[in-house]
Parts: sequence; C-alpha cells; structure tokens
Amino acid sequence: MSIAEAYDTPVARQPLVPPSPPRAPDNMTAFGRIKAIRDSVIGSWGQRAYQDDIIRGRFFRRSSFILNTPDAIRHVLVDNYENYTRTPAGFRVLRPMLGEGLLIAEGRAWKHQRRTLAPAFTPRAVSTLVPHMIAATDETIAKLKAAGNAPVDLREAMQRMTLEIAGRTMFSFGMNRHGAALRDFVMEYGERLARPNFLDMLLPLSWPSPRDFARARFRKRWTQFVRLLIDERRAAGKNDDAPPRDLFDLMGAARDPETGEAFTDEQLGDEVATMILAGHETTATALFWALYLLALDPATQEQLAVEVRGTAGDGALDIERLKFTRAVVDETMRLYPPAFLIARAAAGPDVIAGMAVRKHDVIMIAPWLLHRHEKLWRDPNAFLPSRFMTATPPDRFAYLPFGVGARVCIGAHFALVEATLALARIIGAFRVGLIDQEPVMPVGVVTTQPDRSPLFTISARA
Repeated sequence: MSIAEAYDTPVARQPLVPPSPPRAPDNMTAFGRIKAIRDSVIGSWGQRAYQDDIIRGRFFRRSSFILNTPDAIRHVLVDNYENYTRTPAGFRVLRPMLGEGLLIAEGRAWKHQRRTLAPAFTPRAVSTLVPHMIAATDETIAKLKAAGNAPVDLREAMQRMTLEIAGRTMFSFGMNRHGAALRDFVMEYGERLARPNFLDMLLPLSWPSPRDFARARFRKRWTQFVRLLIDERRAAGKNDDAPPRDLFDLMGAARDPETGEAFTDEQLGDEVATMILAGHETTATALFWALYLLALDPATQEQLAVEVRGTAGDGALDIERLKFTRAVVDETMRLYPPAFLIARAAAGPDVIAGMAVRKHDVIMIAPWLLHRHEKLWRDPNAFLPSRFMTATPPDRFAYLPFGVGARVCIGAHFALVEATLALARIIGAFRVGLIDQEPVMPVGVVTTQPDRSPLFTISARA
C-alpha cells in the first residue's frame, strides 16, 4: 500500500496521545506559579490556558497577557513587532550564551545582523551544506549498527550527531576534539544557570541578580572557547577562488546590503555561538521527540519506513518526496515545540484585541499552549502527522515552531532539512522501540526537553 492510499483508507485504531505533564490549578497563587516556573514553565499553565482566547493576569505589579488567537498574535509579532522586546528574564538567561547575536539583538543592531546573515540561510545556500548533514547522519547510523542490539540512549546519540553536523556545516571540521567540551558547556548552563529565579524576574535588567555573577563567569569561559573554534577554522584557511564551503565562509564574506559593513570579530563570535547552539540543541531535541513518538506508534513508524524505501531508489534521498517524513517532523514540533514560549515586554502602550496594554506589561505567546489549544486543533493532544498532509495548512499564526514575522527563525529551513533527512535515514535503517514504558515528560527550560533519557531498542531493517 502506498502512503497516499494509506491516508485514503479508514483507520480504526485510536491515535497515539503521548504523555504530558499535569496542568496547574487555575487558581494557583503567584508564589506557587513562580515555583512551578522554576521547575518547568509548562507546568505553570492551567486548563484555562488551553481553552481561552486571551488570559489576563498580574505579574509583579504588571499586567500579563497570554495570547491564543491568531489575530492578536499577528498584531504583536508582525503588525507592531517593534513595540515588543525580550523580557529582562529572557535577556538574563540567553545573553551569557548568545551574547549580542541575532537571537538577542534589538532595533538597528538586529536589522543589520538579519540583513547580513540572510544570504547564508537561503535554500540554495543550505543545499550546499546537505552533504555535511548526510555524512554525519550516516556515521551515526554506522556506530549504532556496530553496537548491535544493545540498549541505546538515542537522546545522547542525537545530541552527538547534530553537534557533529553543526561543527561540519559551520567550520568544515568534525567535533571529535571539541565536542565533549561543547556538550559540557551546554549541560552546565542548562542545569545551573538557564532556569530563571525570583530575582531574575523581579529586578530591572540594569540590576544584576546574584545568579548573573555566575553567568558572567560562565560567559568569559564560553567566549574563550568559541574564539578557539574560530581561530582553528581560520588557521585552516580558504582558497580565495573557491566557493564557500561552510557557514563560516558565508558569514565571514557576508556584508550588510545597505551599509556594506561586515561583522567584527566579536559580532562573528556571537553569531557563531548562536548558530551552533540554536542549531544543534533544538534539532537534537526535535529528533529525540520524533523517535520517541515513533517508538510509541509503530504503525506510523512503518508508514515512514515505507516512504523512505520508495524514495531512496538509488540510495539517495529526495527531500521533496519525503512528504510524510516532513509531516512527522511538523507534528512532532507541534506537540513539542523547540521554543515553548515567546515572552515579550511592551516598550510602549498599545491595544491588543480591545484590551489596553501599558509600558512594561508582559505578553506571552506560548507555542506549547497554542499548538494544543482546544479551539484551534482537532484532537489537540494526539499525534496525527496526517493533519499536515492536507491541502489546507494550519493557520500560520496558530503553528509557530520557528516563530513568525520579521523575527522568524533565520535557520528554519536549515533545521527542517536536517531533521527530515536525518529522521528518514534513521528510520530507513532501524526499527525503533522503547525498553521501558515509563512516561517521558516534557520540561520547559529554554527548550522543550525530556525529563529523562529513556533507553531504546534498535534493530536493523532488512
């Protein structure tokens, strides 16, 4: 049976509803909510957040708004986006890792960076990096095959693989020498410094919180490490007549089309850090969740394997024909959006959906809530890749795995190509199952992470 025929055939089985955290009481106190946020932002939302269009509340003497309607989201992220900046807590958490890179920058600095980087992330530019993606994925598959039938931590395997892809696409060299150090930096920051505490949310950005001093010490070590990577890549050189071979070449040659400015060394370091971290960690997490869902749903896993077999006639994969694989990636990011929350502070007064917004009020657009909202999705908690195979796509302001508007993720196409090709090759090579059935719960800390790394079984396909 073809994939297309499979969708035209009635399916009697119930769709998979993966485990998700319990919802908070709608009457939770402010201090209870702060404690919940400290553990996982996802656990701080109650049932109303999955049903109401807009929820207005109070947060440290300011109004807060959770927006779940496409029109209101469009207003904040597109029509009047310049009035909404990152919150102080967002800056505190992200700046030590990303500096003043594209994800953090505001105003003129952001526009300069966006214009300068855009040519490096066009579909044509990304296509030149696909061989790096394929090579690293195939090496991961070979290592998994060599391990035989032993239990495997696929979360760690995906982190190593996407880190290798990040290193090769950025610098044209593998991460054998530096991968362990880079993973240590990411794990250290995520476990010790990425979770906002009470003072991070209460104090103005100009007043350092106690944790900010630890973050500053971390940043000094981190920037020295990034500089080491850049110096090593520069030492490898480049033939002036050769086309760009990696993102570093593309970024080094980039010029602002309006001003002709190139990046300074400090700016280049922040952009490298942003691309490596945002690229490898979010894609690794998305691939883990996709493999977890497919392990829980063997029938969908087999549909994907059928598509891969029908697409890879000569051993190569045509990404344009991997429609179902892409739908699995899309549905995975609906249920487990890499960026589970977009928080903004109003720079000035505004009106949203008829409600007055004052300066410093906090606006929250939560893809985790939006993607599971009962008014916007049929069976919102179910794993149904077929919802992305229809002629009518989801409303672009109801599905935000990469944001939307002027500040949509510049690497969205890169990430989708990488995740789709990697998932197709892995499921084309293996049947994937879970050793234990204890639920894996998503935790919202910077990205939508699993609360533990379960062990998987893998068996080679004939």
